[in-house]
Amino acid sequence: MGVAAEIGLPLSSSATDNGNRQVAIVGGGPVGMALALALKLHGVTAEIFEAREHAAVCRDARVLALSDGARQILDWLGVWSGLSATPIETIHISQRGGFGRSRLRANELGVTALGWVLPASDLIRALDAAVSAAGITYRENTRVGAGDTAGFSLTAFAEGMVEAGAGTLHDYGQHAVLCNVSTAAPHQNVAWERFTSEGPVALLPLDDCYAVVLTCADETVAEVKALDDAGFLSLLQQRFGTRHRFTAAGPRTAYPLGLRYRQNPVGERQVWLGNAAQTLHPVAGQGFNLALRDIWELAQQAGAAEDPGAPEVLADYARGRQADRRGAIGFTDLLIDSFAPDFALLKHARGAGLLALDLLPPLRGFVAKRMIYGARAWP
Repeated sequence: MGVAAEIGLPLSSSATDNGNRQVAIVGGGPVGMALALALKLHGVTAEIFEAREHAAVCRDARVLALSDGARQILDWLGVWSGLSATPIETIHISQRGGFGRSRLRANELGVTALGWVLPASDLIRALDAAVSAAGITYRENTRVGAGDTAGFSLTAFAEGMVEAGAGTLHDYGQHAVLCNVSTAAPHQNVAWERFTSEGPVALLPLDDCYAVVLTCADETVAEVKALDDAGFLSLLQQRFGTRHRFTAAGPRTAYPLGLRYRQNPVGERQVWLGNAAQTLHPVAGQGFNLALRDIWELAQQAGAAEDPGAPEVLADYARGRQADRRGAIGFTDLLIDSFAPDFALLKHARGAGLLALDLLPPLRGFVAKRMIYGARAWP
């Protein structure tokens, strides 16, 4: 798919048919490829520059929880129809050791599913095929340095993370342990978000099993990773409770959790998207969904402009994304801070909130729609 380029050499755009409406995308993962396709649909030419080999990009072990809003964007990009994703029809939210629970249901909102679960590698392959079919230039093994994209109207950073000094950082002191598990009973397309004093536990229906996100403290992650299957299943059972009986566990990986975000996702002829703009806690699965909404908005702004990198275009984009970004960042951070303390009074207050959410359909609809479509409830 890619055209190899020498590392360190200045880059120039080969897209000469579109005047100054040319965008360099730094990062050839799912965010970068989705952005290139979205820009193409709005008549803007983009080239992708990826530091890794293309094969390494495809070896992504993550599991993605896509909102129905994200599904609609991927359908617009032309990649959804070829994917096999597991629908989430119900989300069950509870806390261990306290009363109150809430359930969000797709049929209450008139949608087929609240979300969809699939391996990230499946989505990457679909995006990869679409990028190739669209004739978008993808340069692998190409590390972009300062000034290398000077010939482009706009440089979009779609890979990496927010570094110290470039934004706000909050270390949660936690790791997420990821794996797939089998259960004695079928999942029935129900996703679970279970809050505990050690951190949340999420179960996402995936094919005929569950994808698990188990949060643990930094000081215990090595011990958790070293557990054999029986020991891990026992720990997961203790953390989750008895609503499912876990019977088998797959290989486990772990990564640190923190909140990192740029206050301003734009600069002089530069824009940051995805993890390069904000890295969120995986609770409520907002990260990649927020990135797709960023892509949707940026492609619209760029497509309507003579110069996609003009200061006024980027300022309009940043203003348009402010409410959604702040909402997603604040929502995930609030969930972690609110459900972490194990004080009795706070536990009762959380239970009352979950009960209110379950008993009040308008409130349930408000929360669900913003989880699905973002702060502006697109579409």
